[in-house]
Amino acid sequence: MNKGRIIFLNGVTSSGKTSIVDALQEREDVFFYVVANDLFEQMVGDGYLRRDYWKYLSEVIIMMYHTAKLYSDMGKNVLIDGILVEREEIKPHYHQLLEILRDNPLDVVEVYCPPDICRQRNLRRQDRRETQSDEQAERMAKDIRYSLRVDTSIQSPAECADIILRQLFKQ
Repeated sequence: MNKGRIIFLNGVTSSGKTSIVDALQEREDVFFYVVANDLFEQMVGDGYLRRDYWKYLSEVIIMMYHTAKLYSDMGKNVLIDGILVEREEIKPHYHQLLEILRDNPLDVVEVYCPPDICRQRNLRRQDRRETQSDEQAERMAKDIRYSLRVDTSIQSPAECADIILRQLFKQ
C-alpha cells in the first residue's frame, strides 16, 4: 500500500493555516484527513493545561504526529495545521517531527503573513492576544526545510490551496 502524503502547514496564529485547510477540504480532487494543534490541545483537561501547559501540550503534539503517521501508513493524505515551536519541553521539536515521519512522504509548507496583518487578524478574532503571532514567531524553529511557501497577505486561501496541490501533487 502506498503511504499518504503529509502536508504540514506551519505558521503563526492568524497566518491563515486553518483557512487553507478549509479550502483544501472543499476540493473534490484530493481528500485529506486533518490533525491540528488546537484539536489535540482539547484532548487535555483545562486543569492540566493551567498547571503545566507546555508539558501537556508537548506530549499531545507528539501524539498528533504519530496519528498523522498512522493515517499516512494506511494510505490516507493528512494535513497538519500547526506550528513548529522550540521550547525546552519539546526540544528538538522539528527534529522529532522528522524522526517520527522519516518513512512517510512529508512536506512542510510555510504559511506566511506579515506580522502587522497577523496582529490585525488577532484583534478581529478576539480570541487571541494582539501580539500572539509575534511571540510565536520568536519561538518558531529556525532550521526548517520548507517544500513551499505561501503568503496569505497576497493570496486567498483557495489560491494557496491551488499552489500547494499544483506544486506538491503536480496537479
